[in-house]
Order: sequence, then structure tokens, then C-alpha cells
Amino acid sequence: MSEDRNPAEVVDSPTSFVAEHIRAYVESSGEQGHEWKEGVPTLLLTVLGRKSGVWRRTALIYGRDGDNYVVVASKGGAPKHPSWFLNLADHPEVGIQVGAEKLTARARVAQGEERARLWDRMAQIWPDYNAYQTRTDREIPIVVLEPVK
Repeated sequence: MSEDRNPAEVVDSPTSFVAEHIRAYVESSGEQGHEWKEGVPTLLLTVLGRKSGVWRRTALIYGRDGDNYVVVASKGGAPKHPSWFLNLADHPEVGIQVGAEKLTARARVAQGEERARLWDRMAQIWPDYNAYQTRTDREIPIVVLEPVK
């Protein structure tokens, strides 16, 4: 995703509190919104809609793994994956904003030992992920966002 995309071409989350979070994040270049509840870090993820072809943006809790960013496709433990996850499965090149920094990244799903290690790291950041996993039969995906250099 090109960093110079016109923001008018991006559709923000339809969930009102998420849309408000995104708006504050964008308008303040991450000064508002980068840290969410209790100092939990969030980034903005922009993915290409697999059906619509429209760029869609959401705010997600993130962790770090070296130079990579890590997010969890939890959807609060819902039985189905979040739309953003389904979209990046089809179009793994995504945009992210972390604070004021805007990057292009390539998304992949962590597997096996890497997934277990990253799950533990993310559950330390947001312990509710463990409760979310008990609410669903699906294995909640851990997504690694690797910045494109």
C-alpha cells in the first residue's frame, strides 16, 4: 500500500467507538489514540477489501517482535474471524500507522511455536485474549506485520 494514498479513499470501521478512535489517531498523528486503555498500544491497520476493493481501516492492539508488529484477530472471541483478517488473507500487503509513522507491511499468520510465543506476548499486553479464546472453537489467529523495506 502506498503511503501517499488519499485518506478520503479509506473507509474507517463502522463500529462507532473504533471510528472515533481512528479519527483522533489520524488527526493527532497518533498523539491521541496510540495509547489506549491503561496504556495499551494501538496501531491503525488498513487493508484492501476482498469483495469491495475498498481500503478499510481499523484500530488494533499491537505488540512487537523485533522489527515486526503483531496483532490478534480475536473479534472478542466471536465464532467468525474479523473482516479485516479475511481481507488481509486475500491481500497481504497492508498499511499500518504506528503513532505518526506510516508504513507498508506484509501480513502473515504465525504458526506453531511462533504462534504460541506470540500469543503469550500478546496476552501479557491484553490478558482478555485468553478469555476470548475460551469463547470460540476457532483458533484465534496471530498476525505478524512485516514492514516492507
